[in-house]
Amino acid sequence: MAPRTYLFVPGNRPERFGKAFASGADAVVLDLEDAVAPEAKGAARAAIAEWSGQASADQRARAVLRINDAASPHFADDLSLSRNAGLGALMLPKAESPDQIHAVRAAVGGAQVLALIESARGVANVDAIAASEDVRRLVFGTLDFALDLDLDISEQPDALAHAASRLAIASRVAGLAAPVAGVTPQIDDEARLLADLAWARRFGFGAKLCIHPTQVAAIHAALAPSPQALDWARRVLAAEAASPGAARLDGRMIDRPVVLQAQRTLQRAGH
Repeated sequence: MAPRTYLFVPGNRPERFGKAFASGADAVVLDLEDAVAPEAKGAARAAIAEWSGQASADQRARAVLRINDAASPHFADDLSLSRNAGLGALMLPKAESPDQIHAVRAAVGGAQVLALIESARGVANVDAIAASEDVRRLVFGTLDFALDLDLDISEQPDALAHAASRLAIASRVAGLAAPVAGVTPQIDDEARLLADLAWARRFGFGAKLCIHPTQVAAIHAALAPSPQALDWARRVLAAEAASPGAARLDGRMIDRPVVLQAQRTLQRAGH
């Protein structure tokens, strides 16, 4: 199952790495970009390199390295760290063209790229980016996108609707997992966190970026099917198994889309 949560931890705060991996997040993003000041990026790379030499297999499997963008002077050094440390899951900020994906792939063979779309140019080219070899998933950088277009999304998230739809459709066409929603910066506001998640789910997103461990459990709970939904899914599949192609449940014909929805519901619950 694709990760539901991606928890950021600053790359220059290795004392927080253990707590991040113990948070229950499906993936932990070791951040070399926004969370790390320019003068601290070298120390952050050194800390991540040291961590990679002693990390458990589970931690390495869940780790994602957010590098600096392709135009940054730190880009080459970040890719060198990825290659030498064997950290092949990379989040690429300011993804705006397939050429940037190709540059990552050329430097780190077999890299699995999470393309962070956070500009008008990125949205304009999102179909080509999603179709690029080695792109694993699209991620919506909502705050930077809003900054790029001078949008106020604090009370009007629908300003992001067109871009969100583009990411979701591009992901589906390219056969990628559902895209990842942006961060909710209000750490102590669970209602806002869940409202942001519900908004993203309406556009076809299937995961969310997190900036604090306390956000993880709430997102997992919100994404899990309810007991009623699980019961419905099991009854649908039982009815279909008893009468393939001609089943009825609660007065409704069970056609193929209903069966597929029931299967997807159980898959989301790990069944």
